[in-house]
Amino acid sequence: MKPPAKAKSKRKLAVLSRSKKNVREFVREKPARGRRKRVQSNTGPLLPLSLNRPATEDHPAALMRPEAAYTTPFGAMVCGDAATALAALPNNSIDLIVTSPPYALHFKKEYGNADKSAYLEWFRPFAVQMHRVLKPEGSFVLNIGGSYNPGAPTRSLYHFRLLIMLCDEIGFRLAQECFWFNPAKLPSPAEWVTVRRVRIKDSVEYVWWLSKGEHPYADNRQVLEEYSADMRRLLQRGYRAKKRPSGHNITLKFLQDHGGAIPSNVLRDRVEGQDDNQVVASNLLERGNNESNSEYIKLCAEHGLKPHPARFPAALPEFYIKFLTRPGGLVLDPFAGSNTTGAVAERLQRRWLSFEIEPKYVENSRLRFGLVPGAASCSRA
Repeated sequence: MKPPAKAKSKRKLAVLSRSKKNVREFVREKPARGRRKRVQSNTGPLLPLSLNRPATEDHPAALMRPEAAYTTPFGAMVCGDAATALAALPNNSIDLIVTSPPYALHFKKEYGNADKSAYLEWFRPFAVQMHRVLKPEGSFVLNIGGSYNPGAPTRSLYHFRLLIMLCDEIGFRLAQECFWFNPAKLPSPAEWVTVRRVRIKDSVEYVWWLSKGEHPYADNRQVLEEYSADMRRLLQRGYRAKKRPSGHNITLKFLQDHGGAIPSNVLRDRVEGQDDNQVVASNLLERGNNESNSEYIKLCAEHGLKPHPARFPAALPEFYIKFLTRPGGLVLDPFAGSNTTGAVAERLQRRWLSFEIEPKYVENSRLRFGLVPGAASCSRA
């Protein structure tokens, strides 16, 4: 068998090259084409994190410039301007962006917030980068509150204009509009609600679920809620198939036990005595942001640190991370604050990246991961 193989090898070399130079170029060129092909066929460091081996190139920190302020087994917190940090990320690299940026409020907050008249121009550069880094099947979940016009009991339209800009100019699609109901929210503005009594308490914030493509990844079986007592009784007793007055035909399929009810587009905030992570079925995300006794607040007090003044509840990112990502997916919060999103993603075994421009909030956020606060140096380049 050896002589024929040798003859075949000689014939191949004779065909492939006329000189030693051509042979060297051929051998050099062929592996190069293979390497390019492999890079195009996967996402390199963005492959799902293996839970059975140490994170190396799979770790989100490998994507970042500047270096992360701190890292965890699943994620990295970067102290710096979100616009700069976003620009360093590769195209089509993020599965889910979930964030709550500073709102356009009439009164300035210590964490900084743009004026309503300039809010769209302020947000546009971030939006362009977020659209670029999202995967085609990725989602962008934006929690944003409304506000009143200065000096009048009428509502600003800035958040609706922002939504239109994100869709018409940037290219996002509105997958679904959702709502976060916070029953613990204080009545404001006080002049119109508690002094003149001409308005009712504003306790709902908007959650725009946006997508890059028409068919973002989503699986509502990952966020099923407990059946109501009435539904449990129906499953036990049975139900006679019939057409309802509305015209809907209720068949026997209605009695199939799917392990829980499909949630609606309202997140409820917790109320006193209710589990902080419980999501209650309704048309609202009802999540009370009254976490005066939370672990983060207690740890800040123990270390003599001032907590971030505008934290959103863990149940909000938890719901969307479960709903819109697979295990090992990469979650980004470009306006991280106290890094609630990163802490939730860590617990759910999703990889995560968080950006925050204020060093004191970056350092306080270490407490969520059992890390000791230090002194962060933020990059604002």
